[in-house]
Amino acid sequence: MTPAPHPNRLMLQRHLAAENAHDMTATLATVHPDCVFRDLATGQVFSGRAGAERHYRQWWEAFGNVVERSPIGSAQWIDDDTYVAEPQYVGRHVGDFLGLAPTGRAFVLPFVVFVRFRDGLFVEERFYYDLATLMRQLGETRIDPQALQTAQDWAAGKQS
Repeated sequence: MTPAPHPNRLMLQRHLAAENAHDMTATLATVHPDCVFRDLATGQVFSGRAGAERHYRQWWEAFGNVVERSPIGSAQWIDDDTYVAEPQYVGRHVGDFLGLAPTGRAFVLPFVVFVRFRDGLFVEERFYYDLATLMRQLGETRIDPQALQTAQDWAAGKQS
């Protein structure tokens, strides 16, 4: 008899389905009230459910993206509460991102994500990617330091 999957594995599947459907209510239902999302490429830190909502809105509104398994990526459960994966974002630049107006360009962005769970919900997500690779795909060769600072402040809830 095959054992039932760990509840965090089921929550991860539920979260990814909601995220890829851009269903904010269902996505936030999978996130712990004390969650922290850390975008290491931009330096943005999003805290709590309000921060998580800002994080998802930023990506969905800028890129209309989905997360998919990378053809070369892997995924591992470190323990019952920690998941590490190498998926990719696939999308098109349809909204403002770091001060860059929409270009309409498609992109594929590999990234690495560490997810921790508490009480059966996402409590921390750290993701690593090469921001320069994303910007090049969008047709931009530089990152505006002021736009990056503005994005960091907005992530922290310091600006609307």
